[in-house]
Amino acid sequence: MTFRIRVQAAIILIGAAAAHLAGQSQPLVLKSVIPLPNVEGRIDHLAYDAARGRLYVAALGNNSVEVTDTGSGTHVTTLPGFHEPQGIVIVPDVNVISGINLIAVANGNSGTLQLIDGQSYQAGRTVSIGSDADNVRYDPMAKRLFVAYEGGLAVVDPASGQVVQRIAISGHPESFQLERDGSRVFVNLPDSAQIVVADRKTAAVIARWPGTGRANYPMALDEATHRLFVGYRQPATMVVYDTATGKAAKPVPVVGDVDDMFYDAGRKRLYVIGGEGYVDVLQRDAGDGFKRTARIGTSNGARTGLFVPAQNRLYVAVPHRGTQFAEIRVYETRD
Repeated sequence: MTFRIRVQAAIILIGAAAAHLAGQSQPLVLKSVIPLPNVEGRIDHLAYDAARGRLYVAALGNNSVEVTDTGSGTHVTTLPGFHEPQGIVIVPDVNVISGINLIAVANGNSGTLQLIDGQSYQAGRTVSIGSDADNVRYDPMAKRLFVAYEGGLAVVDPASGQVVQRIAISGHPESFQLERDGSRVFVNLPDSAQIVVADRKTAAVIARWPGTGRANYPMALDEATHRLFVGYRQPATMVVYDTATGKAAKPVPVVGDVDDMFYDAGRKRLYVIGGEGYVDVLQRDAGDGFKRTARIGTSNGARTGLFVPAQNRLYVAVPHRGTQFAEIRVYETRD
């Protein structure tokens, strides 16, 4: 057994012991660790393929997409040839007959969107998006991909691999969220500290809400209660917005260097992931109030992840820094 594997095994054992001691009292319990061999540099976003149980990791600094098996907790393979992969999403219904999903990967350096076969991992179409192609979302009703880039959002038909629409937004969008029961898209603009609201049908900006801080990167949406959650780095806070009015609630302090945030509707919680080395768990009250109920230690620079409600799991990406090797930490949610 190599030194690296021994280190990873030790982390798993420590996490398992901590989970046993914590019992039901902790909202997140470390269950396992999936090593990412030879992955260097920053890790960006993650995507989950429920049909195959695969977790895909956009290893930006490594110019690769890492494939892991969530059932066995193992690293499957490395997909090379990307150009600063940032956003990543699964497109589940392009080929209904074969049932094979597509993996859509946005490359920041080349400004492109690559469509990858979800079974063979062969590269398909490459779509020109624009400078610094970043976050990606999929609208299953319209069967369209939305890709953030410098200057707005590009709307892509994954079946044809063509940009069919552009929503012009001055600046570089970071996280954005699509309504399921409406046509709006909410977009973070960290450089101007704004939240932009656009209509996906008309491709027009319909509102601009002023931020309460600067560097608003992550965003989550609870459409059922008409609330939008926005994370700021300066100061390190989370703010709740009324999506009907744009009115902001009182800021709630959170972990520093926030980059990903997920709302657990079943438990009325927010999981806020920050590069400062923690995941903050914020519990919602009957209204718009949130209180931090736990701060889970992760690792320096671990600021991205993915919450998969169907699995009751939060995945946190940990980059290689010093003696800490790159890995995915798998946390189980508890009531």
